[in-house]
Amino acid sequence: MSPATLEKASEKVVSAPKVRRTKLLINGEWVDSRSGKTFATYNPATEEKIADVAEGDAADIDLAAKAARKAFESGPWSKMDARDRGRLLNKLADLAETHLEELAGLETLDNGKPIADSRAADLPLAIDCLRYYAGWADKLVGETVPIRGNYFCYTKREPVGVAGQIIPWNFPLLMVAWKWAPALAAGCTIVMKPAEQTPLSCLRFAELALEAGIPPGVINVVPGYGPTAGAALVKHPDVDKIAFTGEHRTAQIIMADAAQTLKRLTFELGGKSPNIIFADCDLDAAVAGTEFGLFFNQGQCCCAGSRVFVEQSIHEKFVEKLIARAKQRKVGNPFDPSTTQGPQVDKAQFDKILSYIGKGNEAGAKCVTGGKRIGDKGFFIEPTVFDRVTDDMPIATDEIFGPVMSVLPFKDFDEVVTRANKTIFGLAAAVWTRDVGKAHRIAKSVRAGTVWVNCYDVFDAAAPFGGFKMSGIGRELGAAALNNYTELKTVTMSLD
Repeated sequence: MSPATLEKASEKVVSAPKVRRTKLLINGEWVDSRSGKTFATYNPATEEKIADVAEGDAADIDLAAKAARKAFESGPWSKMDARDRGRLLNKLADLAETHLEELAGLETLDNGKPIADSRAADLPLAIDCLRYYAGWADKLVGETVPIRGNYFCYTKREPVGVAGQIIPWNFPLLMVAWKWAPALAAGCTIVMKPAEQTPLSCLRFAELALEAGIPPGVINVVPGYGPTAGAALVKHPDVDKIAFTGEHRTAQIIMADAAQTLKRLTFELGGKSPNIIFADCDLDAAVAGTEFGLFFNQGQCCCAGSRVFVEQSIHEKFVEKLIARAKQRKVGNPFDPSTTQGPQVDKAQFDKILSYIGKGNEAGAKCVTGGKRIGDKGFFIEPTVFDRVTDDMPIATDEIFGPVMSVLPFKDFDEVVTRANKTIFGLAAAVWTRDVGKAHRIAKSVRAGTVWVNCYDVFDAAAPFGGFKMSGIGRELGAAALNNYTELKTVTMSLD
């Protein structure tokens, strides 16, 4: 995704779509939770209830895991030719394209992101991810291994089994695609727990998966809460692997709970990504990229460029231009195609962000624009920029996950590398410079899983994504993600 991509969004005004699915999907059937409980999901732009959704817990996870186990071991999925799995993934992508407006509307309704972003970023990237992995389904190959003696030795890739997948609320449908596509291409079956704030697009997508012909039990969706449904999924003995995207403290709990069954784990976690602006950059491009790199999706991006390091000689001019761009952002109704910033996802996130703005002011940082709530209804916050931030301030050390940017001046290359790496996180980084050698030195020196040069938030299904340090384990996307969903088997045959 990029600013240029978002400019291509359709100008058609969208109304809120009809909510079609609110029950659990287990073994191809839409069912109430065993407890009969439901929870409400709300429109963050209006604070009004959208629908009541079935609330799954341990009993429902047990049914879903057993259905996934059966589909994996004895169902049609385990017997299906790899090319046919790829064909079904392509069919699901076609259906998503056909229903793009509906799915984009569900994302905007449940999450609050601008409809322009849902249309031009979330849905196209999700569809492309499905098609990318559809092409991988019949290409998971092993190799022959020369060993001593008269033996024929080879390796093969086999699916890991039942994959438990727990996704966040910031990019609900895109995270579905990132998780489902490699797992299905590898031949795994799935039990997914969507975030309780944003379950609607995942449930509708699961309905399209059934329509595409993916057999019952291959994909199961159990909305619910982390301490109940999520914990039960992590601990269930029929689940072979957990893939989690979210906050690092939750990942620590998952890792401890998964130890009893030695589940395979992949985590895509948070960040406090450094965005480094050198004096020799294209200043206007750097300002535009910096604005996009933080404020996109209301700042609710794990890789958001929230620590903006600016070389002292251009610091004042950079901040001046940045303030002007931040003030031009249109905050409001996310169903208005001209809106560039919608509400935060819920009140808890809204309150957290405002509390960090307060901490920034208390610590002595200079709020140069924004810093307040907008209106008295909905979870809208002004695009906020703090200048003269120091490395030890809470707004510079903690992941805020909102439209709050910290600008930190620096003197030279060595200083900024040291300060950029002064964090528990290591998800992403960026550098803006015309000096190719300097760009490569930053890419080598900064400890982050992704480094963007003269751009920000450029994603592609083929490019691996994940973090160093507390930002995760393993990688999403690309060929690397298939390692998360396969086991390597060695076969040795005597030729005597």
